[in-house]
Amino acid sequence: MAHVSLTAQNRTEFGNGPTRRLRREGLVPGIVYQSGGASLPLMLPGHDLKRTLVEGRTSVIDLVIGDAPPQPVLVKDWQLHPVRGDVMHVDFQQVDLTQEIEAPIPVSLVGSSVGVRDGGVLDQPLREVVVSALPDSLPDEIEVDVSELQVGDSLTVADITVAAGVTIITEPETVLASVLAPTVEVESDEDDDDAVGPAGAEPDSGSSETSDE
Repeated sequence: MAHVSLTAQNRTEFGNGPTRRLRREGLVPGIVYQSGGASLPLMLPGHDLKRTLVEGRTSVIDLVIGDAPPQPVLVKDWQLHPVRGDVMHVDFQQVDLTQEIEAPIPVSLVGSSVGVRDGGVLDQPLREVVVSALPDSLPDEIEVDVSELQVGDSLTVADITVAAGVTIITEPETVLASVLAPTVEVESDEDDDDAVGPAGAEPDSGSSETSDE
């Protein structure tokens, strides 16, 4: 898989004031966690970072910080602005391309389910699975075909097929997707309700006493 290139600069100023200034200039603060070494604070162009996240957040990134040679990293985490959706901060993890790592991979459901066409509701309780693979073998996403699912059917992690060199770590019996039966609302019978008086009393049949006159 081709690597994504990203250029950054060392960050030497910290605190709320400098961080706000960076963001006003279109830069995003971040950090690189190095294996066996000190973490590296950095700053990088927001539009370049956003494009990288769109192209594939599980892809290996050749990150160039200043004049240093490129180092392979993966996006570990990022924070978004709750209103604008801008990237506010990003964490990278340095990786060894010869060592397998574990990473969460998004799961995408494809196909038109038979059960949904019959009125069922497709439910996806699991949105990602954890896999183990070499960094260059990590998929951007895993597609799962739900075309054959009927109402009441389910797919588990054990039903997922992945490429050679990729191992799924998530428990195999975990439910990934299912087709639920449609909800049926039962209407109450107002006529039956009216036939019974308060506290289940019998209907009044007329005068309850007989005259002795």
